[in-house]
Amino acid sequence: MVTLSAAQKKAQRSRSVAIGIALALMVVIFYIATIAKFGPGILNPGM
Repeated sequence: MVTLSAAQKKAQRSRSVAIGIALALMVVIFYIATIAKFGPGILNPGM
């Protein structure tokens, strides 16, 4: 079992937060690209 020092734990948490922010930004970018491609009508599909 590996025991991490306080500095390593802080670095690992910082990386995790950065990855989370990057994933959230990617989701937002894909969402905006989808709306741009299909138009705002995709949010209100008519039957």
